[in-house]
Amino acid sequence: MNNDERGGRAVGSNAKMSRVAAGVAVLVLAAVAVVVLGRGTGGEEIVIYSGRREQFVTPVLEDFERQTGIRVRLLSGSATSFAHRIAGERRRPQADIFLANDAGVMEYLRRQGVLQPIGVRGVDRIPEKFRAGDNSWTGLSARARVLMYNKDLIGEDEMPRSLFDLTAPRYSGRFAITRAGNSSLVSHMAAVRAARGDSGMKDFIRGVLANDPPVTSGHTDIRRMVGAGEVEFGLVNCYYFRLQLDEDHNNNVGIVYPDQGDGQPGTFVNVAGAALIDGAPNHDNALKLLEYLLQPQQLQRFSDISRETPILPEAEHPEGGKPIDAFRWMDMPLAELGGVWEDTLDAMEEAGIAE
Repeated sequence: MNNDERGGRAVGSNAKMSRVAAGVAVLVLAAVAVVVLGRGTGGEEIVIYSGRREQFVTPVLEDFERQTGIRVRLLSGSATSFAHRIAGERRRPQADIFLANDAGVMEYLRRQGVLQPIGVRGVDRIPEKFRAGDNSWTGLSARARVLMYNKDLIGEDEMPRSLFDLTAPRYSGRFAITRAGNSSLVSHMAAVRAARGDSGMKDFIRGVLANDPPVTSGHTDIRRMVGAGEVEFGLVNCYYFRLQLDEDHNNNVGIVYPDQGDGQPGTFVNVAGAALIDGAPNHDNALKLLEYLLQPQQLQRFSDISRETPILPEAEHPEGGKPIDAFRWMDMPLAELGGVWEDTLDAMEEAGIAE
């Protein structure tokens, strides 16, 4: 399971939420992996709900434990299940921090009134586009939505220059996408929906599906298909390109940042980040951890470990792809996704793409 899929499907419409909520307690208990890192030496602790893969966060958290003596209890599982759990625990919160791989789920929780502002040094160094207006959640690393291609099968000059070129008949059967339930795709389509409206997003999805792309369970499948030449290109988060470059074989791949031309909207950029839960039982310790995570060297480590794009322009950039300030972003603060994100999955399914 890749780190996109670890977050599970996006929180759906109110009707879907009510269907899920009835069984969420059982599902969460069954699916959550609890890790007590165990390096804390004192009696203090922090509880974290995490929708990220453990290997992407534990090295940084273990160093925090060593330096502070504060024990970290890390509960890993579905970001969506944790979102329901946090909302359900609003009267008696059981966790302090939520780590997510998607701004949409964090903004959903902010709108539910279950987060509180992160009042620590360092949060203001994060670009405003990549944090909540009240700083209740903040990005820690960035992930651009790009087109990864097999250089043996298609030249860069033949590649789509815009996301919306995926509806062109000339690309029929030549690319792959993920299922509707993939959280990165949901937030991407929420951004399209915010920019073009409900009908515009649905028309785009129908146009893409008319080109009969393979629909995979996640981005790892796409990067491997592209690398192996099973398709010419695919829509992925940028770090999947770097992961494919790291492979011993099937690594002759390239990358296109779409919608960089005049009159085009720019490339959609999402974040992985952290949110502070309102009423956090270990509030002061949570602030210590968040201030630690927002240090430039820790932001750098997050990106180095996950292969994501550093969120600070001055940070050292990994091989492959572009630094965060070297391409044009879609001109929409991620906090604006909250108004359309909640029921975007329903709208996607109405357009014909299966969860």
